[in-house]
Amino acid sequence: MSKVEIIEEGKGQLVGFRDPDENRRWVLDNKSRTPEDKRMSAQEAVSKFIKPGDYIASGGFGHVRVSMAIIYEIIRQKKQSLIMAGKTAVHDIDLLVAAGCVDKVEVAYSFGHELRGLSNASRRAVQTGKCKVVSEISNAGYQWRFLAGMMGIPFIPSRILLGTDTFKKSSTKIINCPFTNKPLTLIPSCNPDVGIIHVHRCDKYGNAQIDGALIEDFELSHASRRLIVTTEKVTPHRKTRLKPWRTSIPFYYVDAVVEVPYGSHPCQMPMEYFFDEDHISEWLRLSKTDAGVKEYLEKYIYSVNSFDQYLRLIGGQRKLNRLKKMEMTTGWKAEAK
Repeated sequence: MSKVEIIEEGKGQLVGFRDPDENRRWVLDNKSRTPEDKRMSAQEAVSKFIKPGDYIASGGFGHVRVSMAIIYEIIRQKKQSLIMAGKTAVHDIDLLVAAGCVDKVEVAYSFGHELRGLSNASRRAVQTGKCKVVSEISNAGYQWRFLAGMMGIPFIPSRILLGTDTFKKSSTKIINCPFTNKPLTLIPSCNPDVGIIHVHRCDKYGNAQIDGALIEDFELSHASRRLIVTTEKVTPHRKTRLKPWRTSIPFYYVDAVVEVPYGSHPCQMPMEYFFDEDHISEWLRLSKTDAGVKEYLEKYIYSVNSFDQYLRLIGGQRKLNRLKKMEMTTGWKAEAK
């Protein structure tokens, strides 16, 4: 076997990295393995667990199963100087950057609303220097950053990013493999200060269940130092225990349980409700200008005290019932049965 040699290093800033031994000690000192009632409001969860300068990661994928209730609360409380994992971060990161809460991003996929167009506000913030892209990585790279974080190891070896411009702007390193003498990418671990994940159901202790694809949320939930779980409904613990194999996030990873029906609006919650395209379109129209951003934030976030008030403002139960009906016509419910 040949000696390990660093061949090349990416120029991106290393964010979200913790020494595995230090992180393990922190978890042992700060996380309880005793079942406790962790129910609280979104306001309390954000106030208690999100601090200026934190590296945060939002669960779900694109416009799907995103905890918008917590995103709006972060903005309402005017948390600032946050660093965000741009791992298919779309509507959530666009709003957080526009509101001045996030000023550094590590990007895999951000600043676009997929088929709906580009993210006007956050792209403008990056172009003017109000928000900085400090590093880049791929979607797979993020999953492996979180995987290494949950495993308690400093990196994951891989072949991705080799020969790409993304590598050059990443915080990864290329080494000479001691077994094959061929190049390998070392993807550094990531232990976010706070993970934010929206789920279908959760008991009061934090045992959370997700219907459909987990995306990266299994790894993210296990790697995060603090974990805020918002849920469509809080279910009795006895029901959680009836199907323990459905629990993808065990209670001892969770710090806050926030019951917030329709908590992903205007994004989609698989098998529950569809995208609110009218509302997303309103944001994309208004966010073309700074004045429009201010108008949106004032109308839907700063002028309301809770997510329930926000839901009434966007059309109330009539609108929500229509989104639920639209989701039911996609075939999700039939597949779930």
